[in-house]
Amino acid sequence: MLKKLLETFQNLPKQHRWIIIGSSCFLLFLLIFPSSDDSDNSKDIPVGQRIQLTLPEDIVPASTTPRQSALPQRSLAKVTYNSATEQLPSLAKNQSTQQDGSLASGELSGKVKIQDSIAELANLSWQTVQVRSGDSLALILKRLGFSAQTTYAVSTAKGKDSKLLKRLNVGDKLRIASNESQQLAALEYPLSRIETLFINLVGDGYQSHRETKQVEIRESFSYGTIRSSFWNAGITAGLSDSQIINFANIFGWDIDFGLDIRAGDSFHITYEKKYVEGEYIGTGNILAAEITNQGEVFQAIRFTDDEYYSPDGRSMRKAFLRAPVNFKYISSSFKRNRRHPVTKRLQAHNGIDYAAKKGTPVVAAGNGKVIRAGYSKYNGYYVFIQHGNGIVTKYLHFYKRAAVKKGQRVKQGQVIGYVGATGLAAGPHLHYEFLLHGVHRNPRTVKLPDARPIAKKYKAKFTLLAAERLAALSGAKNALLSTQVSDITPNE
Repeated sequence: MLKKLLETFQNLPKQHRWIIIGSSCFLLFLLIFPSSDDSDNSKDIPVGQRIQLTLPEDIVPASTTPRQSALPQRSLAKVTYNSATEQLPSLAKNQSTQQDGSLASGELSGKVKIQDSIAELANLSWQTVQVRSGDSLALILKRLGFSAQTTYAVSTAKGKDSKLLKRLNVGDKLRIASNESQQLAALEYPLSRIETLFINLVGDGYQSHRETKQVEIRESFSYGTIRSSFWNAGITAGLSDSQIINFANIFGWDIDFGLDIRAGDSFHITYEKKYVEGEYIGTGNILAAEITNQGEVFQAIRFTDDEYYSPDGRSMRKAFLRAPVNFKYISSSFKRNRRHPVTKRLQAHNGIDYAAKKGTPVVAAGNGKVIRAGYSKYNGYYVFIQHGNGIVTKYLHFYKRAAVKKGQRVKQGQVIGYVGATGLAAGPHLHYEFLLHGVHRNPRTVKLPDARPIAKKYKAKFTLLAAERLAALSGAKNALLSTQVSDITPNE
């Protein structure tokens, strides 16, 4: 019974535990220091009259008459109550009394033990440690003076989340508490800004659980005008790296952000901002986005299936990505006759070279099956993927391949390798080829399959959401325009 109560207590939210600790300590104070020293051993208890009973703290069978404890150092606890049927306050929901109205001594002893354990949690000695390079949980606990047995007990704590302690990252911080017996009594490991792993000593073992803070979502708006590159415009607009990449991915089937973008193009975006307990912790999903490219306007709205659609319900996701990597610039375009930068010979360049930082992830341009994956003198590390309708895509010069192999099926957007300069390459870049029935086509201009429309059963719901999102986007744009106009000083 006691062990179950302690386990239940440890699984409560942290804030609730502290409330119970404070309440229990106050109750314990009332039990130990009663308001009066008078005692009454009468067996006849009038109903409704205020009386006092003297109860020993040691364990006494419920069927026997309470007696003085044999331990001289233990004091007697006096309990005051108002009627023969009133019960003592307790952590337990169902507390029983004897027929004469007194609380069973054994139950009082168990309650005192629980209160002692709870009070002990408030007097733990905490210290914070930061994970170093090469650290493991065993090394950290050893530095703090804990035994290997303690490390094993903590790492195998009850609950599915204790295994997360095996994935410590350099820079992570752990809060570790010791009790008066120098035992490891508690461990806190923040997994993120919103999640924390707790390991607590419960009885003779450890129990793990994870707590998640509530995240508040607020909508925000941003815009930008392109002067040099879309990336620079995004940074100037206050977007994060991941937001810029996600924005480009949304429109990546229609716009080549390396070659199609022009100075004067503009974009507008509404997106989520996340807050925990009033503190900003980062951005969330892009809700609606618009880009004007060379006079043509493209719009996208996020639906409940986490996909993006045009205002008329066509999916923004087509069968193939225009560019399977987030690149800095095109280092070499599709040409029938080009001088090779290494061999200096004129030869056909049947693909596009996307210059990017070494290690930049490369993804599959569409769903398909890996038909070749390996290393060669000219290609370096490479992957070839076969898609439907006679289409094959090729990816060359990886720094290293991802965990893909011949015969494996991959999905669009799945990482298959990382930009490098292996094989016959002058610098870090991805060489990307698109073949249709064995004939090389320009990946940037080849016609891609039409977008699939949203399911008919969701069309009405999406139409309503799209109108709402676009209205919010338009309202933000108009407010911005009004601000800009009011800032212009008229000529005198």
